Amino acid sequence: MSRIPPTSRRFEEMYADSADPWQLSERAYDRRKYALTLAALPRERYRSAFEPACSVGVLTAALARRCDRLLACDLASIAVREARARTRELPGVTVECRRLPEQWPTPADAPGAVPFDLVVLSEFLYYFEPARLADVLARARADLAPGGTLVAVHWRPAAEEHVLSAERVHAAVRALPGLVRVVEHREPDFLLDVLIRADAPADTLSPAAREGLR
Repeated sequence: MSRIPPTSRRFEEMYADSADPWQLSERAYDRRKYALTLAALPRERYRSAFEPACSVGVLTAALARRCDRLLACDLASIAVREARARTRELPGVTVECRRLPEQWPTPADAPGAVPFDLVVLSEFLYYFEPARLADVLARARADLAPGGTLVAVHWRPAAEEHVLSAERVHAAVRALPGLVRVVEHREPDFLLDVLIRADAPADTLSPAAREGLR
């Protein structure tokens, strides 16, 4: 039986019932997952980043400290309001309400009109059926700057509202042409993959080489 993801109205209802329906700002599980996500980034700093489905902006605030400019978005207007409040004092952060993939940002929308050198797809891709997932991933790949980093991290246990499993989602991410996987993290709760455009110089693929350790 096919699954139908929550509609925009359903997401709005969830946030209306609770400003943080997944308790992202409270759970030790999420703090640890975000810490692992940040630790897996191969570069200390990025010029221009994109985080779709930012929810209430907990990860957004952490990413902002590693990025000169960060564009984040969510489908739910209440989530966008919360994310804006959480990142208000952080420079270079823009939070918008967007429906994806229809309103996927163009290069001109990128902060400072600089192609994204970091795209973070966190707890997002399993809401799409295969054709739309392929569309989202193609857009993410196309908008990634040379040497740019693509991050995917998703909850593994089955959830009624998820159209695809984390395994299927990450298999599609790993199959993207022209990317090299530099981090693979698997545990019972989630999958984390980090990929870099294959045209990156060697010291981009290896943080150790960048610091002269190889």
